[in-house]
Amino acid sequence: MKIIAADTLDQSAGRRLSEGERFCFDCHAGLSCFNRCCRNLNLFLYPYDVLRLKNNLGLTSAAFVDRYVDLVMREGNYFPEVLLSMSETQEKTCPFLTAAGCAVYPDRSYSCRMFPVEQGLAYDGDGTPGRMVYFFRPPEFCRGQDQARSLTVETWVADQSAADYVEMTRQWAEVKSLFVKNPWGAEGPYGARGKMAFMASYNMDDFKAFVFKSSFLKRYRVPDRILQKIKTSESDLLLFGLEWIKHSLWGLPSDWLRPGRG
Repeated sequence: MKIIAADTLDQSAGRRLSEGERFCFDCHAGLSCFNRCCRNLNLFLYPYDVLRLKNNLGLTSAAFVDRYVDLVMREGNYFPEVLLSMSETQEKTCPFLTAAGCAVYPDRSYSCRMFPVEQGLAYDGDGTPGRMVYFFRPPEFCRGQDQARSLTVETWVADQSAADYVEMTRQWAEVKSLFVKNPWGAEGPYGARGKMAFMASYNMDDFKAFVFKSSFLKRYRVPDRILQKIKTSESDLLLFGLEWIKHSLWGLPSDWLRPGRG
């Protein structure tokens, strides 16, 4: 998901889709370009992507990140981008692409799931919450855009079972937008606080242990209803982690946790 300044929306690549606007697209094995989009690409992985993929593969978060992720720090940003590592083959295919198709299809990433629609969070710069914007952006080689199937963003999200991905990625985009400013000071993004923030967003296994097995619950007051949620749901734990990042790094108030006495 992109973070977009509202005054640059007209400069964004792709066709901007208004609410209810239709576009034509379909993807199937009969197309000459089938699976071509799974090669040599910069595929961003968002926190909910990693959560779903590591569970699909039966890995811990740390093992998944170690095996399948490249971390890139872009200029003017203070939190690393998380990209899926392409295979070492000549075509640099997605590591989950097989002769039969996508090996992790039920838990494929947000970007794969929404393709060729891209989602962005547009900010006006006046402190108001960002608003969702969508773009239809198939690559030139994509023959799916020649198909007659008519869709809207809403029907495409439903068709791809993407509602949870859209909402979770929107929540992450709101946090990520804060990192245009440097919260780290001299220690930088790879210091202790940076590692904790990465854990709270991309490593639910270690973050859960941190919450329940350290002094965390002495230092923060967390409502019982939230505690029950995050004990049993990694999705809720991830949302809790994002709240903690906003509170601990940026001082933003949260109904999910408050400073305790410990």
